[in-house]
Amino acid sequence: MNMKSKNKKAKTFSLFFDQMATKVTKASGKPAAFIIACLLIIMWSITGPVFHYSDTWQLVINTSTTIITFLMVFIIQQTQNKDTIALQIKLNELIASSELASNRLVDIEDLTTEDLEMLKKFYIKLATLAKKESDIHTSHSLDEAEIMHARKIKASIEKTIKKREH
Repeated sequence: MNMKSKNKKAKTFSLFFDQMATKVTKASGKPAAFIIACLLIIMWSITGPVFHYSDTWQLVINTSTTIITFLMVFIIQQTQNKDTIALQIKLNELIASSELASNRLVDIEDLTTEDLEMLKKFYIKLATLAKKESDIHTSHSLDEAEIMHARKIKASIEKTIKKREH
């Protein structure tokens, strides 16, 4: 088997798994799926006396739930990865299309947790300054925001001093 054939099979399987994962995730998130799961548990409980609450009776539910949980982890993770990538692309498009936005954040998901925490602190400080000033939201630099804030404070102080002098 050549490399093109292997790649085609891998893409075909990947497409199949993606479509199946999306369908299973959507179906398992519906109220009907919850009701079916509850009915299965009730049916299993009702059969307890019939099977004298045997080890096999208990093993059926334990094994079933373990297998379903194990498989659902991979299915849900596939769907979540796809949704995360789509969301990142949408956000990147919004950033790229905005004249006021900074393109520096486009690949932010590749940063370390420490770097993300540092950026979070930066934007918290920027938001704090924006609450004090009405036009700081156009800034992407803390230095610029702090300078604008300081100028406003200086202008306000100078205005107050001039009023007292007159």
